[in-house]
Amino acid sequence: MSNPAQKLRIIVGGLVGQYPLGGVAWDYFHYLLGLHELGHEVYYYEDTWVWPFDPVLGHPTDDPSYTARFIGDFFARFAPTLSDRWQYVLFHDRCLGMSAAAFKTVARSADIFLNVSGACFIPDDLNPRCVKVFLDTDPGYNQMMLAHRYNWSERVDDWCDLVKRHDRHLTYAENIGAADCTIPRVGFDWRPTRCVVTLPQWAAVRDTPIPDDAPWSTVLSWTYFRGPVVHEGVEYEAKIPEFQKFRNLPWHSPVPLLLVMGGFTAPTAILWRDGWRTLDAHDVTISPQSYQALIAASAGEWSVAKNIYAATRSGWFSCRTACYLAAGRPAVVQETGWSKFIPSGRGLMAFDTLEQAAAGLSAAARDPQSHRAAAYEIAREYLAPDRVLPPMIDTIFDS
Repeated sequence: MSNPAQKLRIIVGGLVGQYPLGGVAWDYFHYLLGLHELGHEVYYYEDTWVWPFDPVLGHPTDDPSYTARFIGDFFARFAPTLSDRWQYVLFHDRCLGMSAAAFKTVARSADIFLNVSGACFIPDDLNPRCVKVFLDTDPGYNQMMLAHRYNWSERVDDWCDLVKRHDRHLTYAENIGAADCTIPRVGFDWRPTRCVVTLPQWAAVRDTPIPDDAPWSTVLSWTYFRGPVVHEGVEYEAKIPEFQKFRNLPWHSPVPLLLVMGGFTAPTAILWRDGWRTLDAHDVTISPQSYQALIAASAGEWSVAKNIYAATRSGWFSCRTACYLAAGRPAVVQETGWSKFIPSGRGLMAFDTLEQAAAGLSAAARDPQSHRAAAYEIAREYLAPDRVLPPMIDTIFDS
């Protein structure tokens, strides 16, 4: 076990520079903000060997200037003391943010390299005693990829070898190992954890009055897996096939429902016919602030999970939902087994069926203030840094 009073030097890896978008920033930078809040010395590192996406151009680019501004602006606005503690590396060559020499000094004395989503190559010159942690945020998909090495996945063997080079393997599959969870362990010691959300950065959103006609919203990528994900004769899928089971929900809901969608194949006209409101995700989620504004203008979140999370009973819980809860917005979200670990019923409600989803929305609409207060309490008690991160660090050092 780690000493709770010990302050660690922790490098957090992510892919914010690869996808400089509002929701992505919050997913990964909450770890920086949360660990910093607990007094640890934290740094952000990114080296994915992938061209960064420029959301203004709408495609990847060889110019990382937008990415560098995006990362720098986030810390300048939300955590100024971290403004000089990040490095983005373009193809293991060009360094932005910290210089190569400055980051090397940090790496040589680091205690933990927390590779969130396993997105990054392991930094050179790490302290030999540094614990290299692979944090699986896409449970089921990653384990099945390790088990089968699907030939449609580019450089799959290199990725599998990278996973093996880590010392610890954490997962958002909080239900892994349970009798009802079908995710294979594939020879790894998967240790459960869950997403984290900081509260101070969402206080202003929580205090924002909700418009009378505010919809329940979610952000949705209208995409599919690049190839079949089959394990033990069962094919698992992404979010859209799961959404189709609830396509008629607007006809059963007492509140308006909004889909903020990315992707190029979304059937907007059909969704409008079925009663959904829709927005293009580009402008709505292009920055951390616009992402917060979306949640501020929402009465709550309704969302499905990826089929692979729900069908395997993974126990996965959404980073996006955590943001809604921290903002005092209740959530009605699909069951993946998460209700074993985070309470469902008030402020946060699980559903498996269309009828259960409609019932959850109706309950929250009847007593919105109570559900808003309960949503925030769930964030504080189950998702805040002091609840999630000390146990995570303990399991990293627990042999």
